[in-house]
Amino acid sequence: MTHHQTLLVKRSWSVFQKIDPVIVADVFYAKLFADSPSLRHMFPADMSAQYIKLVDMINMIIVRLEHPSKLLGEVREMAKRHTGYGVKARHYDLVGRALLWTLEKGLGSDWTIDMQDAWKQCYADLCVVVLATLKETEVH
Repeated sequence: MTHHQTLLVKRSWSVFQKIDPVIVADVFYAKLFADSPSLRHMFPADMSAQYIKLVDMINMIIVRLEHPSKLLGEVREMAKRHTGYGVKARHYDLVGRALLWTLEKGLGSDWTIDMQDAWKQCYADLCVVVLATLKETEVH
């Protein structure tokens, strides 16, 4: 990610930090499950704790964007946990689409092509680490 993209991601996420995390996560998961209902079984019936985990994870990622060495270790650990839940590489595209949709809807007219590109790049960079971790986990 470029420095400008990092700033766009941070600035746009600051809008979401002012919204109740339950609302943000509920919108995200509603979109994810509407598009991919087969994923619903991977999550608990009561999503309250999951909502908080999602927003906390995104907050952690955003805070550490300018400190990749700290971020990569946490992303690797997250990927290992996800493997234990049955998450496969193909699921990350579905999650990425739901995330971008949620961001676009939440930002409305403030959502720009540059912002979209910045979030796509951010997610793609994280997925490189996640997918490499998944491959390592499968080998062992």
